[in-house]
Amino acid sequence: MAEPALGNPQNTIEVLKKYNFTFQKKYGQNFLIDTHVLNKIIRAAKIHKDDFVLEIGPGIGTMTQYLAQSARQVAAVEIDRALIPILEDTLSEFRNVRIINEDVLKLDLRKLAEEANGGKPIKVVANLPYYITTPIIMGLFEKHVPIESITVMVQKEVADRMQAVPGTKDYGALSLAVQFYAKPYIAAFVPPNCFMPRPKVGSAVICLSCYEKPPVRVKDENLLFKIIRASFNQRRKTLANGLSNASDLSVPKEIIIEGIEKIGKGAGVRGETLTLEEFARLSNYIYDQQ
Repeated sequence: MAEPALGNPQNTIEVLKKYNFTFQKKYGQNFLIDTHVLNKIIRAAKIHKDDFVLEIGPGIGTMTQYLAQSARQVAAVEIDRALIPILEDTLSEFRNVRIINEDVLKLDLRKLAEEANGGKPIKVVANLPYYITTPIIMGLFEKHVPIESITVMVQKEVADRMQAVPGTKDYGALSLAVQFYAKPYIAAFVPPNCFMPRPKVGSAVICLSCYEKPPVRVKDENLLFKIIRASFNQRRKTLANGLSNASDLSVPKEIIIEGIEKIGKGAGVRGETLTLEEFARLSNYIYDQQ
């Protein structure tokens, strides 16, 4: 099949002019205008002919055209009503695309996966607005939408945080949350000149290959994430102080200290040095004491 029409800047400009489209700052809109990057995303996402793909934030349909050529079916969720007539135009030749004008954070994605893919794991591809990256990705995980993989364009520093390891400056609650649900790897770095309008920061394509079961055994997922968040809320504090001062954790300090000792750490340890497995063991110990 021929290269999709919207991969180059000239065609993008023509479409935007035709519809007098103005970029909405509140939606963090930056449209991809580089065919090499678009092809890299499709390759990284490993889209096949029998796949159902959920695309979040299709914009004017640039990546949607690429996805539609590769997948069985694409559901493109776009919040900006002004983009709907443009999408209906740019995607008119594709019979396997459904455009949904909704806020993805309010959409029942489990129901969508059930109806469109018989409950089998779907693939998610997105060029996400930077301000909403974390709520969208965590929403997909926490609602237990059946997902095989998530391939997203994000701000480079967010991608670095997602795959960070203990003891590094980028390591934090986001690193642990992502790594509980998926194996992350960065597929490409993308400079600002690949977008219109140009963002002020560099971007990265990160692939999250979702686990069928988390890599650690946890008795209470909710408690685990409360402990993780509390231990990074005040990075300079010791883990024991961070957890005993947390407003949403009512655990006696002596139990916290016992738990830290049980995982082989001293009283002065900081949360940023613990692995996911150590957090899981600490969480399970605290759970057993309640």
